[in-house]
Amino acid sequence: MKILETSSAPGAIGPYSQGYEVNGFVFTSGQIPVDPATGDIPQGIAAQADQSCKNVGAILESAGVDYSKVVKTTCFLADMGDFATFNEVYAQYFISKPARSCVAVKDLPKGVLCEIEAIAVK
Repeated sequence: MKILETSSAPGAIGPYSQGYEVNGFVFTSGQIPVDPATGDIPQGIAAQADQSCKNVGAILESAGVDYSKVVKTTCFLADMGDFATFNEVYAQYFISKPARSCVAVKDLPKGVLCEIEAIAVK
């Protein structure tokens, strides 16, 4: 098992890792839309979805894979009314159309609007 860590994605805000590489799979922790360079959170679901996707991509890159190797994502939305806009942004990154679950949740860390986690093959 190899712990994944990159300064190109936000650091963990709790007792967990950004990701793991295990037996040819890459598992990312859920990525909220925090800009790793500034710590800022962009406004609006489109900008937040974009930053969350970029953060997932940075962890994938640290493992030597990209979005095309993602086989499963789990997406969390604070408001299912944001589903269509979220999908528009998500589709620009996850063009291989991995399996996905998308659920609405009561709250997300730091009051953000979305969070994305991914599983990829190496």
